[in-house]
Parts: sequence; structure tokens; C-alpha cells
Amino acid sequence: MNSKEEAKDSKFHRKALQVAEAQSRIIEYGKLLQMEEVPLEQSAGRYLAEPVYAPHPFPAFNRSGMDGYALIAADTEETGEGKWVWLDVVDNIPCGAVPAADIRRGTAARIMTGAQVPAGADTVVMLEAAESREEGGRLQVGIRKPQAAGKNVTLRGYELREGELVLPAGRMIKAGDIAVLAAFGIPLVKVIRRPKVGIFATGTELLDIHEPLVPGKIRNSNSPMLEALVRESGGEPVMLGAIVDDIEQARSKVQIALESYDVVITTGGVSVGDYDIMGDLIRENSGDMLFNKVTMRPGSVTTAAVRGGTLLLALSGNPGACFVGFHLFARPVILQMQGADQPFLPEWTAVLGADYNKVNNYTRFVRARLEIHEGQLYAYPASIDESSVMVTIKDSDCLIVIPPEERGVSAGDSVKVLKLPGEIRG
Repeated sequence: MNSKEEAKDSKFHRKALQVAEAQSRIIEYGKLLQMEEVPLEQSAGRYLAEPVYAPHPFPAFNRSGMDGYALIAADTEETGEGKWVWLDVVDNIPCGAVPAADIRRGTAARIMTGAQVPAGADTVVMLEAAESREEGGRLQVGIRKPQAAGKNVTLRGYELREGELVLPAGRMIKAGDIAVLAAFGIPLVKVIRRPKVGIFATGTELLDIHEPLVPGKIRNSNSPMLEALVRESGGEPVMLGAIVDDIEQARSKVQIALESYDVVITTGGVSVGDYDIMGDLIRENSGDMLFNKVTMRPGSVTTAAVRGGTLLLALSGNPGACFVGFHLFARPVILQMQGADQPFLPEWTAVLGADYNKVNNYTRFVRARLEIHEGQLYAYPASIDESSVMVTIKDSDCLIVIPPEERGVSAGDSVKVLKLPGEIRG
């Protein structure tokens, strides 16, 4: 930190926290929200409020894995070397039907894939390994090779036993989970309510996306980005527009938002300039402040406070810093409010794909893309990694963590990365 930064920190009562300490302070306010029931078809992406236990075995009956014949394996012991065994076919069992007859020695049943194996049968011979004939007015099936008991039969409870844990609480519901819930006849799913997140941008210089560009102004790109990030995290974003650089207006709007939503996020106005109103607003009640500086680049001015029990997170107005700050602080809180079992970004190890030579006194979170080459994971730093740069956000699927003690990192070095949500695109 240079002397100018130290002077500003002293003037504005900033005390920098390590990222982990700032995260631990803010995550305490990710209180679990209430439970609600939603239809199964609307449950994708939601977080389970309670564990789900199997109400019955699955499958609920011995199930055929083939089209063929259900029979008793012992009846085929004498086959082989040209010797056949012929069995009377006493039933025909399509999928969804209940067997009409038990299988006894010397008998078999025609059966379809997925159908219930009749009592007495312990194996299913696939259709291609059997032959049929009529003998004395009776339909018979011929088997020419010995068959093992249990072959092509999925036993009752093979996948899940009754009372066994199916899905734990805190799990985000995906397509496979929906299939399991449907198979157990669960039409309503108990999930945690989505947090409602109020989003403000601050700055007289901001234009709405529909407005024409004019000299000295910029379009508000952070708010739509935050809206998407909140949705990506399972929350319900509420767009509250932009606040001009007027502290009275900001105070009124932020207070109403804090009384209305589970979390309030602002972007911009947290530095130490003459028009950085969010910093001034939060300093008015410094006893409610959690932190107002973090030892990180970008986004060291990230600020958090609690008002009336509601979390207020003030992110940098620089797009890169806003993006990083959201993933490190806002996303974990939003996820924890839904009971997510893994609220923080997962940490991976990768090989650095290109030299990174920036030196900082703070930990740097470098936007980067991941690629896999010959089974090895590589991380390539964004070509432009300035805090104010927006365009490289779209190409980033991870953040490379560069500790402050590093004086440049070389291609081929092992680095820690925080995996951002979504697939690897590189």
C-alpha cells in the first residue's frame, strides 16, 4: 500500500480485512429462510429443505432387464453340448402387467424389459438365446446353455431400500433428482424460499440501457449483470434503478429496500471520492459496519453493513471488481440463505497457462479461462485484467488466486483457482 492510500484509509476510517475474515463476518447473516412447497416440475434449481427418504424399495418388484423368458436357472443345468431343455410357457407378461402365474420347475414366462418377474423365477434368458415351438398344443421355449441365477433380473430394492436416504437437505435439485422424486411419487417438493435481493446502482453518470449514449455518460451494465448473477445463485433479483449522487435520496431508497428485501446490493459509490455516497452513507452508522476494505484486488473498497438485521453489501462500481466482489461475498450469502451445502466457490488446482507479472500488496483474483489439455487443467489469465475492464468478464470461468507475496507467476506454475459457476468453455 502506498502513502496516499494509507492517508485515505486513515481519513475514512478504513481497516482492511483479509478476504477469509470478511467472508466469515458476512456469512453469519446468511440465515436460512423459510420452507415452502413447490410442484415437482418447478423444483429444478431449488434447494431441498428436508432430506428425502425412500418411501418404498426401488425398484418395488423384481424387474426384468431383457425381453426374453423368466424361468428357474436350475432347469437349465443339464443343457450344453447340443442338449436342449424345453419348458412350458405359462404366462406372457408385458411391461406394466402383474404376472398371472408363478413359475415352477419345467415352466417359463414370456416377459418384456422392465416387467415384473413372476414369483419362482430367478433368471431371465434373453429372447435371442431361446427358441420356441408348439408341442401337443402347448407353447414351449427351448434353452441350449446353462443359465446363472440372477442374470438379467434387477432385484426389489436393488437401487434403494425403503427408508434409505435418497437426497440430503441443502442439495440443489437437478434433472436426475427430479427423476428420482417422480419415481417415488413425490408431486410437491419442500424447498427453501428464494431470497429477494434488492439491487441499486449509484452514479449521476449512469444511463439506462435504452438511452442513447451522450458525452460523459456510461450505460449501467453492472445492474443487469448483478440481476443475472443473483438469478444464477438462486435468488430473486428486484431491480431498484440507479441513484444519482445525492446522499439524501440514497438514504431514503436504501432504507426502504432494507425493510423490504432479504439482502440489498449496491454497486458504485464506495471509494473515497467527493461523490462516493455509499461510503458516506454506511459510515453514518459505523457501529453497523462489518467491513469497509478488504485486502483484495480488484474490489478492495467492498463494504458491508447490517441495518435492522438486513445485510447491505456495497460493491465497487468498476465492473471487474463488482463481478469478483459478488462471487466472493454476495453469492455465498444468497446460497446459504437457501441452505446450500457448498455456498463458497470450489477451489481447484491448475497449471498457469501464461505468465502473470502484476505485483500487489493484496491478494489478486485474476479473471481467467480454463482449458483441459491431455487430462491436465490449465488456467489462462485474461489479457486485460484491470478493475474497470468489463469485456473480459464474459470469457472468464474461474478466478486465479495470486497471493500478495508472489512477485509474478510463470507459465507452468501450479496455482489455486476458484471455479466460477457453469461449464468449462475453453
